[in-house]
Amino acid sequence: MAYVMKGSPFQRQKLSPIAAKAKAARDLAMAKTPARKLKKAQNQRIGQRGNSDLHHTGSGIKRVSIKNNRGNFGNGTKTE
Repeated sequence: MAYVMKGSPFQRQKLSPIAAKAKAARDLAMAKTPARKLKKAQNQRIGQRGNSDLHHTGSGIKRVSIKNNRGNFGNGTKTE
């Protein structure tokens, strides 16, 4: 029997209960790293818009349109 993780905004993965639990633990650990916490806080200070995403680069933050972000900047998503 395949286990489907609930509460994910992304396409759901069919994982066994053991694998799903391990993935949830890994995802939570990654979300709580100091670097991710800083990026989240910075996003909240700047404010997210409905028509763009924020990209954290080495030199700062770049606001990218949803269309460009989802379409891999004109390169398509077939190779991702």
